[in-house]
Amino acid sequence: MALNRRLFTDADFAEAEEKQVLIRVFQDDHMVDAGGVIVRFSPDLVVIQSGVGDVAYYSRTECEFFEMKRR
Repeated sequence: MALNRRLFTDADFAEAEEKQVLIRVFQDDHMVDAGGVIVRFSPDLVVIQSGVGDVAYYSRTECEFFEMKRR
């Protein structure tokens, strides 16, 4: 069973980036990305890579980020 953990702080994003956990991104209550990993983040932006050539940039203020953990 998967558990969701919302990413709020820089420490949350740094831990998710270090552990290479899968991320889900929601914007306006709709899932816009799933299954990628964080490759970089800043106070304004999160960069998520889902594949070799699939890189997406999301605003930290406009989106919600969730880490997918396995039990």
